[in-house]
Amino acid sequence: MRLRAPEARRSNALHAGAWWLWALGLAVAASRTTNPLLLGLLVAVSGYVVAARRTDAPWARAYGAFVKLGLAVLLLRLVFSVLLGSPIPGSHVLVTLPEVPLPDWARGIRLGGRVTAEQLVFALYDGARLAALLICVGAANALANPARLLKSLPGALYEAGVAGVVAMTFAPTLVADVLRLRTARRLRGRSTGGVRAVLQVGLPVLEGALERSVAVAASMDARGFGRTAPVPAAVRRLTAVLTLGGLFAVVIGVYGLLTAGGTGGEAGIGYGLPCAAAGTALALAGLRLGGRRSVRTRYRPDRWGVRAWLVAGSGLLVAALVLALDSPALHPGVVPLEAPGLPLWPALAVLPGLLPAFVAPVPGQPAAPVRVPRNPVRASEKEAVG
Repeated sequence: MRLRAPEARRSNALHAGAWWLWALGLAVAASRTTNPLLLGLLVAVSGYVVAARRTDAPWARAYGAFVKLGLAVLLLRLVFSVLLGSPIPGSHVLVTLPEVPLPDWARGIRLGGRVTAEQLVFALYDGARLAALLICVGAANALANPARLLKSLPGALYEAGVAGVVAMTFAPTLVADVLRLRTARRLRGRSTGGVRAVLQVGLPVLEGALERSVAVAASMDARGFGRTAPVPAAVRRLTAVLTLGGLFAVVIGVYGLLTAGGTGGEAGIGYGLPCAAAGTALALAGLRLGGRRSVRTRYRPDRWGVRAWLVAGSGLLVAALVLALDSPALHPGVVPLEAPGLPLWPALAVLPGLLPAFVAPVPGQPAAPVRVPRNPVRASEKEAVG
């Protein structure tokens, strides 16, 4: 079987869920470490895959926005550490800010005071981990087609999928209407700023949005959206128990996995993995039963092929390897201060995340614009003379 990446077409488009599983695997790996070098490697892996397989679609621009959001979160974490202090003890005092006295009921919280290098480094590590999580999620948003992902939802969640598709098609149209009206006002010599201009532009935009909403609702009703098949009451109750119980077990399992790095880490891994696996199985069974009430049909559903397994498996493999490795270098110390090092085995465990850059379908290149001469008659005359 050929695994050479072909050019992306509608027939061989990668399943959007594969991109999300890959990105969530990298996010889980990022949540297990505070080493800035390892977090930077995870961000570099996600960025390389996005650069290699990103399309020209509007949602592909989300990665840059998530990178900026991650940097903003990192900066905000540092600012909060300076203003509100930190429980991390430190001996290297950088600056002493004026401290605001607080009442007794706010004991344990301080405003201002000493700012140490240890607390800033701790805040930097913690903020970098959260920033890496956001950037990994941004990679999934930039690579996965949101409309196709929502269309792949189980039958039990098709109402949410329809609402999401309508919302995602409504928002870009609304923005396009605003830009079109502002351009028209600018061409007529009218102002595009100020409260008056906003009110004059907003009324036609809202009117057009209302007309489109009514038209979409009528077309959806004509196609049978919202109609359900009769299901026995016992099946409905069993579906609710399986779905809610499974999601509750997934939450407990994820909590155990995310807190495994602290006190009682072995216990967290011990009950986290079984709870997450059992909860996922129960939730899938509940969604399967809940899909019996859906009478919709699917046209050309996305296929989960070999490439989707490779993309999703590479991200899950990164998460599994980082979870299995218990190295002190994953959490560099701040008291006393020490320079973080790049651990060899965890760094090698991140490299399988690059696999989608080589096996996922290659986005098609946009066609080159055709250059038309300004005066075709003179151009033909020059060719004849030449």
